[in-house]
Amino acid sequence: MNPSTETPQWMQDASVQTIPREKLFFLQEAFAGLQGKNQKQAMSVLLPLLKKAKKEGLTLTGEEMQTAIQAIRKYSTRTELEQIDRFFEGQVENMGKKM
Repeated sequence: MNPSTETPQWMQDASVQTIPREKLFFLQEAFAGLQGKNQKQAMSVLLPLLKKAKKEGLTLTGEEMQTAIQAIRKYSTRTELEQIDRFFEGQVENMGKKM
């Protein structure tokens, strides 16, 4: 088995090796679901995933999330980076509206 053909490059990055694999696979599923979607569409993908994660007792610390996102960004294309930035920018704006 060749891990490089089975897992994305970001999951092989040294920075994420201390994060449990099930958390990395959850993030991979989440980010794959975001591909090509606007924020509203992305939320319809993420909400069921978040419910599934909660049911399975799968939580990520802020540090794990930040480390994983940095690794994902490191191996992303320009288009993927723009999409990630738009998604998180929208999240920050929405949080500001709720406060």
